[in-house]
Parts: sequence; structure tokens; C-alpha cells
Amino acid sequence: MAETTFPDEFPEGARHGKFARGAMNVVSGMIPIAGGLVAAAASAWGEHEQDRMNEFFRHWVEMLRAEMEEKQRTIVEIMQRLDLRDEEVSDRIQSPEFQSILRKSFRDWAGAESDEKRGFVRNLLANAASSTLCSDDVVRLFLDWIKNHSELHLAVIGKIYSRRGITRAEIWRDLGRSPVREDSPEADLFKLLIRDLSTGGIIRQHRETDYAGNFLKNPRSRSAATTGGNTYKSAFDDNEQYELTALGEQFVHYAMTEIPIKLTYERPSEDAV
Repeated sequence: MAETTFPDEFPEGARHGKFARGAMNVVSGMIPIAGGLVAAAASAWGEHEQDRMNEFFRHWVEMLRAEMEEKQRTIVEIMQRLDLRDEEVSDRIQSPEFQSILRKSFRDWAGAESDEKRGFVRNLLANAASSTLCSDDVVRLFLDWIKNHSELHLAVIGKIYSRRGITRAEIWRDLGRSPVREDSPEADLFKLLIRDLSTGGIIRQHRETDYAGNFLKNPRSRSAATTGGNTYKSAFDDNEQYELTALGEQFVHYAMTEIPIKLTYERPSEDAV
């Protein structure tokens, strides 16, 4: 892979303004929605604003440099976990289907705003290259889940995976959170997380199945029918149990399970040179 380089410093002197305005015009072509505004700013700003513009572009280039380094590091870590002597794996990573998944992951890179999420993307791509358990459509869905869900969402998924049948109260305690009021922002956030994961098809309340895999209706328990009181069910209910859906289970196996490193590189010692 050709290494992308960025300028360490911007040119000094009167050419500052020309360089910045030229860069602004390039950006206007890349982002059509903002094109008119950016192009107008590039033509209207004078030389006396050059320092501010160049400071902005200096930060912009540093951001691009850091993102490129993250992508390069992720690709290396993926390759370390693949057995390229396996013809199926070798054919898979060169296939148009896998290349499409790889491009999508890099387009959505802004959603991997932490090292933990970057690790999930790396695991997902490595597993997608070496396993056919999930279809490519499901892998793309998993990339969207990583992008659109917060780290707290993903932590809740991990707690439910580690303890099948866990309750909301147990999830909250396992996350290391202190008790809060039912009308607190923290309780509202927790209810939102559970609702997001439930409606998104990642978790569900525990259900019994018959021999054919059909879900059985749960008759309303006597305790639930006879419980009095004039309050709604707690956000931290300790009765209803939760589990991952089949898709949720696959997500954990693909994104949260790391393939061991198969290929390492050690720099030759000076004595061996």
C-alpha cells in the first residue's frame, strides 16, 4: 500500500493566503452541499486572515494524518490475524465483495471514534475475511451497529452476552453504576439504551421455545397480575430477563471476539545486520 504523506508545515509568507484559498476551493468540490458557502469564503477572505485559515488547515491535516495512520494500523492488524496460505482466505480478501465491505468500513470510520470501536471494526473485518458464518449483508449491518451505537450500548450487549437471562437491575449493577432515581436523566438514558437495542433486533426479553424453535407465549404470572401499587415498572426492573437475539449472538462472535495473531514481525537486531 502506498503511504500517504502530508506536509509537516505550511509555506510561510504571502503565499499563505493563496494556499489556503486553493485548499478551500478543493474542499468545495469535494463537499457539494457546502460548496457554495466554502467557495464564497475562499474568494472573500483576504490576506490578513491567512493566519487563521492556515491554523484551521493545519489542524485539518493533522486530523487526516491521524485517521490515515489508524486505518493503516488496522489493516496491518487484520493481516496479522489471517492465514494467507489458505486459498479460500486469500481469494476472499481479494474478492469484490470483501473489498466493498472494506471500503464501507473506511467510509464509516468517523463512527469508530475510540480504540475500543476500532478494535471491533478490526475484529469484524478479520472474521468476515476468514469465516462465512455471516453473509456480507449481515456484516454491513454489523458495521452500522458499531457506527451508530455508543460504547455504553456495546457494553450492555457484552453484559447480556456474558450472563444470559440477566435483568435490567443486574445490568446496571454490572456496569458499576450507583442507584439513581426513576425520574433521573440516568434512568431515562438506560431505558433509551434498552429500547434501542430491543427495537434494533439485538436483544429481547427471554422467551421459551418449542422443539421446532417457535417462541412460546408467556402466560402472565400470578405475581404480576396481583401486584398492586400505582407506580410504573422500574427502569431497573429485576424480574424480566434479557438475552441476545440470534443476530446479537453473531455480532458478539464477529465484532467482540478477537482472532489470535498468526503473523508477527520482529526488527532484525543490529548484530544480525
